[in-house]
This record gives sequence, C-alpha cells and structure tokens, in this order.
Amino acid sequence: MSEQAIFTTPSITKLPSNIAGGVLVSGSHGGLYPAYLAARSGVRGVVFNDSGGGRDDAGFASLPYLDNLGIPAATCSHLSARIGDGKDMMGRGKISQVNLAAVELGCRAGQSVGETAGLMTFSALRSYDAPVYQESRVCFLKAGAEPGVWGIDSASLVKPGDLGQIIVTGSHGGLLGNDPASAIRVQVAACAFNDAGVGIERVGITRLPVLNERGIAAVAVDCMSARIGDARSMWETGKISYVNHVSRTMGIDPGQSLPVFAEKVRRAMRHTQEGQHESI
Repeated sequence: MSEQAIFTTPSITKLPSNIAGGVLVSGSHGGLYPAYLAARSGVRGVVFNDSGGGRDDAGFASLPYLDNLGIPAATCSHLSARIGDGKDMMGRGKISQVNLAAVELGCRAGQSVGETAGLMTFSALRSYDAPVYQESRVCFLKAGAEPGVWGIDSASLVKPGDLGQIIVTGSHGGLLGNDPASAIRVQVAACAFNDAGVGIERVGITRLPVLNERGIAAVAVDCMSARIGDARSMWETGKISYVNHVSRTMGIDPGQSLPVFAEKVRRAMRHTQEGQHESI
C-alpha cells in the first residue's frame, strides 16, 4: 500500500477537510449524486455501497461516471456490509463491481473492500473538471390546507423550510453509522426512501422505526421499482416495500405508489385538523 490515506465515512455528504488526494470508502449508494460529490472532493479513488443495484442499475451509476474522469471506483455488495457505514464496509465488505480505471490497478469483484481501497492508493491523481450535477428539488404537490410534497434526490438536501412537509427522497433508508439522529434532520410530516435492496442486517430500512418513534410516517420503496438517488423516479414508478406503524395507521401498505402514500398522509392530517377544530 502507498502512503496515501484511506478515509471511511458514513456518507459522501460528510467528508473530512483533508480528503483531497485520498481514497474514500463511503457508506453512500453508488449513484450519480454521490459520484459527483466524490469527483468534486478531489479523491484519488472511491468505494460506494451498491445498494442492491436496483432499477436501471442506478446503484452502479457512479462507475462509468467516474471512469470518464479517470477516477478508480468500485461498489461494495449490500449483502456483505451495511450501507451508510463506511467503517463496516472497510471491515468486512466485498467488492461487487469495479470500473475500468480500477481494473487497471488490479481491483476486481470478490476482493475485500480493504484490498481494493489499498490498490487505489497507487492511482495517479488527475486534474479534471467534474460535470455539474443539478441538485434536484421538485414540488410534486403544492402546499395548501395540507402539506406540500417535495422531491429531493438526497436526504442531505432537506432544509428547515421542509418542517411539516412530505418528503420523497432518493436516499437509502438506512441510518448513517447506525446513528438515530441521521434518520432525517427536520421534523417532516412524512418521508419516503429507497430500500437499497434492504441488505445485510436489514440496514436499508432502519430509518423507518426511528422515524416511527418521532411520529413521522415513513416508507421505503423497492429498489427494483425506482432508481436510487432519483426522487422523480421514486414518485413516478416507486412501489412501497416497507412501512412503519405510523404509516400503517393511515392505511398505507406495501405495493402502493408514492402518490397514494402522499394522498393518504394528507387525508390523515386533514382529518386530524378537522377533529381539533371540532373539539375547540
């Protein structure tokens, strides 16, 4: 192994200040937005979690994106280590796919994440301009008497103004580093995630029970029904695979679409407000 540093993080959105020139093992899914953030950070190489691959192989989309920039990249099997936990990936993860830049360094599927990251430290550090990724925030349903429905490609893009809103995020449904505080930063009315293939220890849906304790309706959609990291895809084609208890009390069940999920949340909140008015 060369003298270049290897860093582990639960999420590509939580990077150390000295990451440039190092190799990163990130708990993030291997989609386009994490790839963009990795390229922008100046890493020498990166390993993501494959999040089950999913619809259109979205969990591997980082590999060709970074190949075009000459950056070695690989994905860790979601069945070998926890998504949202770079340390766990480094400790026991197995590589599922690599890009061509990584192949040239001797990286291959089946290796340990640790071995692959070590090989990436020998990569030459290149100068490049990362293609701009347009951060996605789209309004699916405007707020009125009921909360609005907002789509964001990453849960890291949630903002204070989302308080009390319904959020459809392309992020995986796993806690970051098993930290309950990472479930969602804002007290939203409801939230939908991608189940990332559920994965080892069912980590891909661990945000749901935590949000249940906060009184937030939360669901995950099947990774094969919608592209991870893509809120529009989640809204248009996602099918719910898992729900928490708060969601179930609103009549939300596996197999339903996210427009149905949003309508049932809005209806439940409307009934609650009407009941409060009647009691005054």
